[in-house]
Amino acid sequence: MDNKIIIITAPSGAGKTSITRYLLQHYPVLAFSISATTRKKRGQEVDGQDYYFLELEDFNQKITEQAFIEWEMVYQGTFYGTLKTELDRIWGDGKVPMLDIDVKGAIHVQQQYPNQSLSIFIEPPSVDALKIRLASRGTETEESLQTRVNKAAYEISFKHHFNKIILNDELQKACLETEDVVKAFLEA
Repeated sequence: MDNKIIIITAPSGAGKTSITRYLLQHYPVLAFSISATTRKKRGQEVDGQDYYFLELEDFNQKITEQAFIEWEMVYQGTFYGTLKTELDRIWGDGKVPMLDIDVKGAIHVQQQYPNQSLSIFIEPPSVDALKIRLASRGTETEESLQTRVNKAAYEISFKHHFNKIILNDELQKACLETEDVVKAFLEA
């Protein structure tokens, strides 16, 4: 059997990280795929655990070496990507990588692994609800909030590119729906 991949994607604030954490707690066969980024650490984040924090020069070198399965400039000047070595590490441990990545990156991974991947789009109840969620975090300026909301509306337009769409209007319900889809994929 080919190595499987689970991709969870959504606009910022739609709940993909909460759903990813839920699945990782309930399925020991899943392993979180740690993304590389050029952004600075926030709070208690740990390099090699939350992200691989890279300088822009190092990130660009890895692009040149074709070390990424996918990479994107997600926000102006801030890059994120999935390293090939990260998937190899997880598969080498006999586990299934779980990617929590942006919409464009998710489409790229799905295109490269069409028969091995399950892609799930977490849809917010509405763009307005998403704006409220993002504002409640207290981490955004009015300008960055508007940038994220505009980007979210754009990303939602790609939802039909994915294998499954899960509406997250109530987190526990969305977790259980996602779990059913993942369980079926893992058992197939």
